[in-house]
Amino acid sequence: MKLVNVTNSYKELVNKQLENTDAYFVKVYSVGNTTVVYTEATQHAEILIINKKRAIRKTEINEVLTYFLTRIPKEKYDREKISIIELKDVTEISIPLNHTYIEK
Repeated sequence: MKLVNVTNSYKELVNKQLENTDAYFVKVYSVGNTTVVYTEATQHAEILIINKKRAIRKTEINEVLTYFLTRIPKEKYDREKISIIELKDVTEISIPLNHTYIEK
């Protein structure tokens, strides 16, 4: 699975996320009909996987999660605290970030 950065095509979404949430970093990726929105704030990271044409597969969820976890320092999160909410065409992954690692 290759995630393609399409953030520039979603300027309005990115701006609204930055203005209306505690996120300081937003990126949008595409994998065919699947869209992945990654947001990061000081206390958590969120991954939203969307596919309106079909159900999201477990393998896709695992690959997307692995992709982003390799980019977050291991001491910044606890894998046991990651929560995944799966709906019909949307999956949300919430990664709480350790307070001790948060830079001030």
